[in-house]
Amino acid sequence: MAKRLHFGSAAADLGVSQPSLSQSLAGLEAGLGVTLVERTTRKVMLTAEGRRLLGSAVAVCDAVDDFLLDAHGDLDPLSGSLRLGFIPTIAPYILPRVLHGLGERRPTLNLLVVEDQTDRLLSQLRDGALDAAVLALPANARGIGEIPMYAEDFVLALPHEHPLAGRRNVSPTLLEDLPLLLLDEGHCLRDQALEVCQLAGVSPDLRQTRAASLTTAVQCVEGGLGVTLIPKTAEAVETASGSLATAEFAAPRPGRTIGLVYRESSGRTEAYRALAADIADLVVGGGVVEPIPAEPASSVR
Repeated sequence: MAKRLHFGSAAADLGVSQPSLSQSLAGLEAGLGVTLVERTTRKVMLTAEGRRLLGSAVAVCDAVDDFLLDAHGDLDPLSGSLRLGFIPTIAPYILPRVLHGLGERRPTLNLLVVEDQTDRLLSQLRDGALDAAVLALPANARGIGEIPMYAEDFVLALPHEHPLAGRRNVSPTLLEDLPLLLLDEGHCLRDQALEVCQLAGVSPDLRQTRAASLTTAVQCVEGGLGVTLIPKTAEAVETASGSLATAEFAAPRPGRTIGLVYRESSGRTEAYRALAADIADLVVGGGVVEPIPAEPASSVR
């Protein structure tokens, strides 16, 4: 109900009739002595009490699911449907390999994929709309567990004829003299690019063109509007047209750590560790990223 904010849609998701859902909710409210949902003729919304209790309600549902799994010890927690989120600077570049590989390794697992920005994925995770998500670490979110999977470098995307094209030892300080294109606010890659600049003592011009997606930023680079940072896993896809060149930074190269996040209350830490190991193995097997070190790395190395 909290996800749909519509009795008909919520009832359909749950496989019950709308009157049954309404009666069940009314019974819950009567038992608790609080109003959880505000109903009008035009819309449905959570009350302040409903929003406050939502996290606890999700934790209770997770605990019940875990109890049922324990009661049926032969059931695999990584079978059936699993709602997995991805941030936009990861999904297009690893999903083909991951979906194909998991289909072979875990044929009983039915992945439902959601692509969104980090904050919204974490919100959906807390609300129970997602089971886990793949994003850049650290998430630093209360009640959210983190499993590092792999580390990848950032590379500098340039117009094909740029003098830095193909270089393998570019100093991040050179960003001071380059028109750096950034993603819109809300994308973690924007924050990571700004952190690279900060560590290099560079102050980028925030008035430059901003893009809603990494593909748009790359197209702006191809059109001569500037340069941008892209993750290593995006390089092959974004340079396939032949109009984009890249350059590698000098060591220690800036980059990010990618990991799997999940609700700690779910009680499925070991299952998610197994899933994270599968995803990491599939991505690292592509040969463009590094296995995660023993100790979790920061978002920018």
